[in-house]
Amino acid sequence: MLVRSGIFCRLIFHTPKIQVSFSSLKGNVPMKTKSLIDLSQKNGIAILTLNRPEKRNAINDEMRNAIIDMLLDLNIEDTVKAVVITGAGTVFCAGGDIGGMRDRLKAPRGKVGFNGWRRQKQTHRLIATVHHMDKPVIAAVNGAASGLGCDLAFACDFVMAGSSASFSMAYLKRGLIPDGGGLYFLPRRVGIACAKELIFSARTVESDEAKAIGLVDRISDDRRLLKDAVKWAQSLCFGPTSAIALSKSIMNRSVDLSLETVFALGSEAQSICYASDEHHDAVTAFLDKSSR
Repeated sequence: MLVRSGIFCRLIFHTPKIQVSFSSLKGNVPMKTKSLIDLSQKNGIAILTLNRPEKRNAINDEMRNAIIDMLLDLNIEDTVKAVVITGAGTVFCAGGDIGGMRDRLKAPRGKVGFNGWRRQKQTHRLIATVHHMDKPVIAAVNGAASGLGCDLAFACDFVMAGSSASFSMAYLKRGLIPDGGGLYFLPRRVGIACAKELIFSARTVESDEAKAIGLVDRISDDRRLLKDAVKWAQSLCFGPTSAIALSKSIMNRSVDLSLETVFALGSEAQSICYASDEHHDAVTAFLDKSSR
């Protein structure tokens, strides 16, 4: 795909560990269930559910890799037009798994830094996979999102919060900096000053305040959250998938680019749209209707 970032081009050729069959699936049906993630489809919208409710959906190494593999499958599956990410139970995601933190402290002092660097590379791979999906991705935040849970939500294109949702950039409580993309995504959502305040204070932001400061895009009643998120996702799939993917790939970078560069990328992307069957069919139908 044109204008796709280098990291995602490398990711897309990763050999998935989880094989999913989509060919016989229609309508509202379960697609794949695994111990750490659950995947279902509702009229072209894939619902990926973090499935460790007993651990507040904290992300361990296995879950992280499972999410990456599943998203890569969804990205190339034509029957899936958009993705909704949510959590099982009453918590969206409590962040990184405490077991990983415990293991890090037990490692020989001389290996702590290098082991942490390798784990962070995998975390960054997860967040980059979410951010660079060709399809619209909505986080349906159904409770608390802390640390890496916040980063996962903010890496999505849109965030819909349930009325009981809350957000906490809790990294400083553990003596750490936000390492899951929060330093990138948070200022783009709420501005640099507000982002600093949320990170430095590590305070909890409830759903109403989150909406007011731009941390989330929409709020829904808890009981309707998933239904509303799916309905919103369906409204974002009106256009051709190629045009959506190309537009998204440029907009994801536009804040950091000059106007001239955006024009150049847009011209290249538009040349692909000009040659697409969707453009040809849409223009032909419009001209036929106008000539009547």
